[in-house]
Amino acid sequence: MTIADSASFMDNGSLCLPCTPHEEAKIVKELTDKAESCSKEGDLYYVISNRWFSRWQRYVGEETGEYIFEELSTDKEASSLTKAGERPGPIDNTDIITNEGGRDVSDLQLPRTLIERSDYVLVPQVVWEKLHGWYTGGPALPRQMISLGIQKTLSVEVYPLALKVIDSRDKSEIIIHISKKASLRKLYEQVSSLKRVDIEKVRIWDYFNDCKQTALASSDQTLEESNLQMDQSILFDVQIDEFIPSGFGMDSTGNQLALVLMEPPRSSHTIAGGPSLSNGNGLDYGYGSTLYQGPTVGSASTDTEHKRDSVRSDLQRDRGLAGLQNLGNTCFMNSALQCLLHTSPLVDYFLQDYSNEINKQNPLGMRGELAVAFGELLRKLWSSGRTAVAPRVFKGKLARFAPQFSGYNQHDSQELLAFLLDGLHEDLNRVKQKPYIETKDSNGRPDEEVANEFWSYHKARNDSIVVDVCQGQYKSTLVCPDCGKISITFDPFMYLSLPLPSTATRSMTITVFYGDGSGLPIPFTISVPKYGYCKDLFQALGTACCLESDETLILAEVYEHKIYRYLDNGESLHTIKDDECIVAYRLSKKHAGFPMLEICHRYLENVKPDERTRSLTPLVTHLEGAKSGTDIELAVNRVLSPLKRKVLLSTNTSDGMKVNGLVSDTTEESTSDCQMDTQVGHPFGDKDSEEAYSNELSFRLCINDDRGMNGKPILKDSVVKPSKIMKVVLDWTDKDHELYDSNYLKDLPMVYKPGLTVKKTKQESISLFSCLDAFLKEEPLGPEDMWYCPGCKEHRQATKKLDLWRLPDIIVFHLKRFSYSRFLKNKLDTFVNFPIHNLDLSKYVKNKDPSGGANVYELYAISNHYGGLGGGHYSAYAKLVEEDRWYHFDDAHVTPVSEGDIVTSAAYLLFYQRVKTGKPNEPTGESSTVHEDF
Repeated sequence: MTIADSASFMDNGSLCLPCTPHEEAKIVKELTDKAESCSKEGDLYYVISNRWFSRWQRYVGEETGEYIFEELSTDKEASSLTKAGERPGPIDNTDIITNEGGRDVSDLQLPRTLIERSDYVLVPQVVWEKLHGWYTGGPALPRQMISLGIQKTLSVEVYPLALKVIDSRDKSEIIIHISKKASLRKLYEQVSSLKRVDIEKVRIWDYFNDCKQTALASSDQTLEESNLQMDQSILFDVQIDEFIPSGFGMDSTGNQLALVLMEPPRSSHTIAGGPSLSNGNGLDYGYGSTLYQGPTVGSASTDTEHKRDSVRSDLQRDRGLAGLQNLGNTCFMNSALQCLLHTSPLVDYFLQDYSNEINKQNPLGMRGELAVAFGELLRKLWSSGRTAVAPRVFKGKLARFAPQFSGYNQHDSQELLAFLLDGLHEDLNRVKQKPYIETKDSNGRPDEEVANEFWSYHKARNDSIVVDVCQGQYKSTLVCPDCGKISITFDPFMYLSLPLPSTATRSMTITVFYGDGSGLPIPFTISVPKYGYCKDLFQALGTACCLESDETLILAEVYEHKIYRYLDNGESLHTIKDDECIVAYRLSKKHAGFPMLEICHRYLENVKPDERTRSLTPLVTHLEGAKSGTDIELAVNRVLSPLKRKVLLSTNTSDGMKVNGLVSDTTEESTSDCQMDTQVGHPFGDKDSEEAYSNELSFRLCINDDRGMNGKPILKDSVVKPSKIMKVVLDWTDKDHELYDSNYLKDLPMVYKPGLTVKKTKQESISLFSCLDAFLKEEPLGPEDMWYCPGCKEHRQATKKLDLWRLPDIIVFHLKRFSYSRFLKNKLDTFVNFPIHNLDLSKYVKNKDPSGGANVYELYAISNHYGGLGGGHYSAYAKLVEEDRWYHFDDAHVTPVSEGDIVTSAAYLLFYQRVKTGKPNEPTGESSTVHEDF
């Protein structure tokens, strides 16, 4: 595909004067901050390939923190010495565009699998114009800022709506791209202009699923409000002699000539409780529904009555077996919806007249619209037999009230479930005016009294079908580690997010370097949780190397003899591969506020300066009050001191001492020519020696340009301008090799080096009860989640213990398979063994009041996630209680499944319903002890 260069986009591009990297970074930052501070709907942003943008960032040094010497600040050579990379060429967006389905190069689109900040970045129009003026290139990819939902959340529409225009005259097809916030009038203008037809003679139909739905009138209604979906078809009709053809053998209403089933209204309401119609189909079995003939049939015969009876019988037999069509990466939504749409209490509720409970005044709700959309979708699903339902209206409402689920990217089914349950509750909250209630502390009162008090407070403000069947209560106990103050609260829950405790470990080899030069580097092999985080690695390594309380560790990955990246506590260990080299620098906490000095190494080897190559392992230390090149030299000497070769002097020092510092062959005390002085001590012996040494620099040090090729030498009187990190290069001479043993800085061990044969590890398996135990165990709060102790009047890192107190009729377990960090999202494929029948939770419930009912549950639905993040897929298993049979709901496809096949490692959300028994609180199910060995 040939892409036209967009150099002509900037008329004044050739007039832009070249800037230094520092100036470019400053200009772009100022323009970006200004544009984003006053962004509004309609603003233009431009898509730029992250491959090119990252090169530009390295060039301007955005991601580095070099020291800059004041004496070089006005030197033209300074920019070339302090930049982190070569100046990039013209902007190149060819790696992120596709012309598939487009008409020409002016209709360039992005593949929808791209990820922001990984594959592309968005910059304001003023920044694009500035970058394009400096570098030219392209092509330009402008995108508009639009507002989403009722909260008017601003977002850049990276992927405009793609619609397939089908011409009813010749059946030709063409793809157009238009904003979903564009009006139908704009759609008419674009299509009529494209087809070169007078707009007054045009009619456009919603042709979803290649079937006429409704006529789209030219109006100010947006395409989003019209429920048009990505990649769907629209039908283009042209008036001929004042007649618009209906097209494709359909009637003027868009319905095929057929008998349809309708439900008579049971109340005056047309939404909740009224007929639920979708192209004429709508049944509410079991509530007195009657068959009606469709509007296109004038009379009924005995044969047609038999047909209607047959259709009704089929629909009754297949109730609840309708799939949900995928509207573009909506499998996450379909999976969660199928689980809720097969929750018996909700099905019974929404098939009845629930209109009186719709709360349109609740400021926390969605004016009842979400509940109505969900109710109508449920009624469609339970009345369409096996015909798949397209949840377009529901998706439109969802995007309006939860813009985070708009668009066509994959999302999390648990996040959708949480929003939906909360939204349905607020839309159906029977409390119209929520009273203000001030909660009281437990103050040693009995738990039963406090729990009932908190529950009554909660019910006074929250009363809905969701609270009735889906909300439970847990006990939260906080204990202050200083004064021992105990705080007990009882909080409601809608679902339980359970961690997946892992017993699998991973062996890692890390080399620890002393940042103060007090010892030799030592490799340590430790075991860490396979699915752990870097904080686990810090803790295990600190224990192995006997880290003192006033010391800290800095972890870094070394690649090609330089520090590639630093690791932080929240990063998943999955980011560290077995073939990587990880080092730790042991530093003093009291110097944590000082800048860091990174020391990389090169061999001179009698080569040209631009041919010098990196070698050895970089070192890191702190710079305390560094003001000149001499201070940097002293810091380098200090960190290298453990590597200094020890000189053993004979009685006659003039005979036994060589010029290069090695002991002569006549030295009787020496057992070898080179012995290492591993004792901790000052590298200069005393302060007088240090002052004498500081008059002349012995090392060849250069300020690092991050490539280590063109550094300018650091002189002893060079003035240092403080920054967060200083990167220098140490050029090793022959004399340096004679004084220091560099072997300790060679050949870093890999994190893990497998042997000749690698035994395949068995998939880890845990029980649901192990997950519950991990959720309920006592643990300290994190430093970022400190508790304000009313006794100490200070924020304390208290210990927290959760206990289940009151369980709902419907309990949802969320298995926390996804972990997130600043650098990576990770999924755990651990197999969780969960019971299908008789899940007994009695031992976990602290409330022993028998009025709460038995705590035994039966599984009835599962939301599954297959594959990894980004490219994964959701489906659902749901049980039809009347049939006592399980089905697999994979978007529009519904197939029977054996009960023995539903327990898999893909299980993500588990839906259980309380078993109704005659004797309350009688433990009749499987206890946790049965599964403890799983």
